[in-house]
Amino acid sequence: MSTPLTVAMLLRSPVNFIALGAGTGLSPKAPGTVGTLVGIPLLLLMPQSLPAYLLIVAIAFALGVYVCGECARDIGVHDHGGIVWDEVVGYLITMIMLPRTLGWIVAGFLVFRFFDILKPWPIRVVDQRVHGGLGIMADDVLAAVFALVVLQLAWRVVG
Repeated sequence: MSTPLTVAMLLRSPVNFIALGAGTGLSPKAPGTVGTLVGIPLLLLMPQSLPAYLLIVAIAFALGVYVCGECARDIGVHDHGGIVWDEVVGYLITMIMLPRTLGWIVAGFLVFRFFDILKPWPIRVVDQRVHGGLGIMADDVLAAVFALVVLQLAWRVVG
């Protein structure tokens, strides 16, 4: 990681505040993992209606393309580890149509982080080749889709 993030950068603008996960991206260790935790209370606030859930996730994604791109420009580092809104949205995608029980919430967190950190093909390719706000968001969305598929299959077997 390069440029250390500061509270001043976080508070510089609402865009940075969102992109840096309300400060969770300032974590000196594993900011992506800490930032993903923001997704848990947001998940619990999400509507049960699938169309409403998907609409909110789509808005959060579009917002993320903008705020992550702007924050990266502001701090001068593309996809800085402290930019964690992509993890938040990725977690919400992972949890589409899964039960909101403690076990599934934790499983969603762990499986999403697994794919986001490991970045198997084609996630790594997207991470390396797509730039700007869309690039910051895209690899996490793809990791979330991988996690979603794994968890939906597990739910069909276990749940």
